[in-house]
Amino acid sequence: MSGDPRFDALLGEAMAGAERFGHRQHVRLTWLAVRRYGVPAAVLLVSDGIRRTARYAGAPQKYHATVSRAWVELVGHHAAGHDTDDFDDFAAGAPALLDKRLLTRFYRSATLASAAARTGWVEPDLSPFPWQG
Repeated sequence: MSGDPRFDALLGEAMAGAERFGHRQHVRLTWLAVRRYGVPAAVLLVSDGIRRTARYAGAPQKYHATVSRAWVELVGHHAAGHDTDDFDDFAAGAPALLDKRLLTRFYRSATLASAAARTGWVEPDLSPFPWQG
């Protein structure tokens, strides 16, 4: 699988000690990307890496543009308020991020299921993100 070596390195670091790429590893990968590259670059890096990984795994339909960007922005928002080099400390200070259903606080299910949300950015339609509010 060819692509951005920065993403591949972040993925390797996020997976250290893990048996599978679950939600916690996804949040850790995103946290690492945000800390190293900032939110705007992390959105591009993580989105492209996940899209590429899904395509490589034969499941390109699993990539979701709005979900990918929303998670990066949420992690970035929480990371700005938690100055730590330890992911476990960060996660303990932002436990909502470990709830994989967190986006349902901001989006209707039908909105996230839409083709527009899958292929591009859609703003939250239930509640604004904390920094928008």
